[in-house]
Amino acid sequence: MIRDFLRRVIALMKKEFITIWNDPKSRAIIVMMPIMQLLIFSNAATMEVRNIDTVVLDRCQSVESRELLSRFKNSSRFRNFYYVYNEKEFQKELDTQKVQIGINIPNDFSRNIKSKRGANVLVVSDGRQTNSAAIGAGYATQIISGYNAELTGNTGTQINPTVRNWFNPNLEYKWYILTVIVAMLSLVSTLILTALSIARERELGTFDQLIVSPLSSFEILLGKSIPPLIIAMSLTMIMVGIVIAFFHVPFNGSIILFFISILISLMAIVGVGLFISAICNTQQQAILSVMTFMMPAVLLSGFISPIEDMPIGWQYLTYLNPVRFFMVLSRGIFLKGMEIEDVITNLIPLIIIAAITLTLASRTFKRKLG
Repeated sequence: MIRDFLRRVIALMKKEFITIWNDPKSRAIIVMMPIMQLLIFSNAATMEVRNIDTVVLDRCQSVESRELLSRFKNSSRFRNFYYVYNEKEFQKELDTQKVQIGINIPNDFSRNIKSKRGANVLVVSDGRQTNSAAIGAGYATQIISGYNAELTGNTGTQINPTVRNWFNPNLEYKWYILTVIVAMLSLVSTLILTALSIARERELGTFDQLIVSPLSSFEILLGKSIPPLIIAMSLTMIMVGIVIAFFHVPFNGSIILFFISILISLMAIVGVGLFISAICNTQQQAILSVMTFMMPAVLLSGFISPIEDMPIGWQYLTYLNPVRFFMVLSRGIFLKGMEIEDVITNLIPLIIIAAITLTLASRTFKRKLG
């Protein structure tokens, strides 16, 4: 029974691989488009950053330190402030990407101001988001400089802000864009290949032959799902190799966790692609449907603008977007070496989305057969 099941599914997979490779459009999707986009998108425009969440470690707890922090609170650029009491909590807030900026005020801050020796303030930014890090650190420096000007007029002292960028020390924008583009292109390739699979059968007139074959609806969906997954995984490995070897982006995480994240993310996208393919009668309709899905998915992923800057209703809507979580995983594992606990936190929504999309695709396909 299992042997016959595997034989039928493998036969359909072979047919799917041959069909994809013999189709010029599919070959272009597999080979040319992702590599070309990887090279083109290695440079991208930056955007304005607002609503910056900040973690504060105030070791001084003085009038002067509170006065400085009040400048940040009164700024329209900064939103939520999370106060912590030790370095471990300070680092955790930045590690988990709950905040974009950290402000660390030493315990001798007030004493140095009063003694006119000059005081230091440490501003830490999350270098995984190079655009947000550079602009956020610039805002923080401006606020400190403004407070510094007031102090200079009154006491002659100076506050010296020290900016450090974690996970991407030099704010190499290519480190950010390339780690995101790898995830994006993997998802787009998978979505297009799966969306074209059943629609292609209908357009070529072979769908009726597929229905009357010994294959069940589950076996058809399985045979249509696995080839795009294998192709996308292989393509991702090639792109990761290019990013590391040619662009010298460091890979700091676990390669196993990275590819597990890719597999689960692609499964969520496969469900979307199969659903599109099941409801479309032609490949042209499938391509248009893919574009209709991908545009809002990219906009709601945090790739173009931070999710924190979106209206609150749209922020909740991003939890339904698999692209959002895969981008967090890609950047986190690549640049930071994200721990397994944080990886699991982002994989759980992806598993739920994958279960929903695959179930929806299966029911839609069965209903079409009926």
